[in-house]
Amino acid sequence: MTRHAQDVQDIQTHNHKPRYRLRLFVAGDEPNSVKAKAMLARLCDTVLRHNCQVIVVDVLQDYQAAIEYHVIVVPTLMVEWPPPVRSILGSLTDEDKVVAALGLLKDGGAP
Repeated sequence: MTRHAQDVQDIQTHNHKPRYRLRLFVAGDEPNSVKAKAMLARLCDTVLRHNCQVIVVDVLQDYQAAIEYHVIVVPTLMVEWPPPVRSILGSLTDEDKVVAALGLLKDGGAP
């Protein structure tokens, strides 16, 4: 795997291993990519309660990562941990669908 991610952001509480590992593939500052980054930041703050690791990959700078992860549409959010690995395509504007795909309830709890 490449290690050329544009941005790696650990959002953790109490210095323990994050519960979620997320990889967001974007295309520079395109409008949907900007929306996806903002939405993911808000979800990490409110729903995931800072208990996640977010890796942002700009495919315009690191197209090889998109090939390695079989990403053909951006933005794409990959939930790498906890298993199973799953992908969410698009700007992430439908917060309820994103929260459901993460396997969470709106208040941050598990279903």
